[in-house]
Amino acid sequence: QVQLVESGGGLVQPGGSLRLSCAVSGFELAYYTVGWFRQGPGKAREGVSCINRGDGTTYYATSVKGRFTISRDNAKMYLQMNNLKPEDTAVYYCAAADSGYGCYSHGITQVEYDKWGQGTQVSVSS
Repeated sequence: QVQLVESGGGLVQPGGSLRLSCAVSGFELAYYTVGWFRQGPGKAREGVSCINRGDGTTYYATSVKGRFTISRDNAKMYLQMNNLKPEDTAVYYCAAADSGYGCYSHGITQVEYDKWGQGTQVSVSS
């Protein structure tokens, strides 16, 4: 059974840090392009960061560049989030793309991601 399960979300003060994890089962993560997405209150889901399965190219949305770091190993993917801001408040989702596409140095293509986690809430507030 294919599963992606996020963890590590929570409530944090501005300037704080969180590390999100995404554990996968039912498929070999190493063969997939992976990404993190988020959906804030009243907003559309947006791509935050990704790693291309082939050459390891990474992408970060402008709003998180320099503050967030994506990483992966054979069984999990991670999103280290530092210097969090209230505008980072959202439900965060991990996702994987079987096609291997969907992550480029200039952007992330959400439609390529066919496996999704259930999401974890991140709230940044004082």
